[in-house]
Amino acid sequence: MDFGIALPTAADSWKQAKRAEELGFTHAWFYDTQMLSADCFVAMGAAAVNTRRIRLGTGVLVPSNRIAPVAANALATLNSLAPGRIDFGVGTGFTARRAMGFGAIRIKDMETYIHQVYGLLGGKTVDFEMEGQSRKIRFLNPELDLFNTRDPIALHLSAFGPRTRALTARLKAGWIDFVGNVETGVREVEAMREDWGKAGHAMGDLKATAFALGCVLQDGEPADSERAMAQAGPRAAVMLHRAADEAILNLKSTQALLSQRPELEGYVALARTYEPKDAPYLENHRGHLMFVKPAEKKFVTADLIRATSFTATEGEIKQRIEALRGAGYTQFTIQLVPGQEAALADWARIRKAFA
Repeated sequence: MDFGIALPTAADSWKQAKRAEELGFTHAWFYDTQMLSADCFVAMGAAAVNTRRIRLGTGVLVPSNRIAPVAANALATLNSLAPGRIDFGVGTGFTARRAMGFGAIRIKDMETYIHQVYGLLGGKTVDFEMEGQSRKIRFLNPELDLFNTRDPIALHLSAFGPRTRALTARLKAGWIDFVGNVETGVREVEAMREDWGKAGHAMGDLKATAFALGCVLQDGEPADSERAMAQAGPRAAVMLHRAADEAILNLKSTQALLSQRPELEGYVALARTYEPKDAPYLENHRGHLMFVKPAEKKFVTADLIRATSFTATEGEIKQRIEALRGAGYTQFTIQLVPGQEAALADWARIRKAFA
């Protein structure tokens, strides 16, 4: 099983990617969340020239926020700095769009975008629409060797629903799943494997990546300790942010299993007071996947942390990851938070058990 890290991108994220490589991690994924974190392509460029083996991926890019020719150009540029080590993770958008008050893009639009990006990377002339007009575009000077479109760039889709899973299978792409607990993760990978089989692919070809936050607890340490709150609390807070978005922006509910939790109800009431009144999502998503805001801390309970993250003792976490591996996941990626770089050593010990 491969092990990766996922980073809320900073200008110097290359330091964590380099350290992860030294500790035996195989992948480093960089958040593409404008105005919440630094630019992923800038940070990945620095990581590309400071590492030798670890794969570098967008985790994940949102099509509406980077037009296809710009994304293809950036990926091809990275591919020159780290030939064959670049992964293109893409999704319909949660954090990066909701932080601006928008819902997810249409799956059909994401599929068109992917075909455009890979058409360009394949040296083709593609149809591209912008400002209501359609134009043909392509890379104009490939012979100058300013970028690399020769080495493959692997596609990975962040896919939770049946339609995006079906698209993943149709494109024979890698699959990214954000896993809060083993039971849900197993159910989702089973559904993905079913779609994969229906598409006629060999099961051994499926690359299934589980993204998770968590804290490796010491014996007797509570799940809401200061350390656990810093490392795993942001994942629990994501559930609060999601619930507030859905209630205030009238978006479709995506977390039925958590909808009855009192923490969510209390936080939604708080979020309704956020200023400015016409943009409560600005405060709602502040700190998203990075830290727990003081006002929301009372809603990030030990129970919610346990229910939404891989927060447990080392032995328990190993059992959970083994269950995911047995169900069909091929990579486990731990999502790090700012200021908690020391946690990487804890996860490196767990990684060694699966080497």
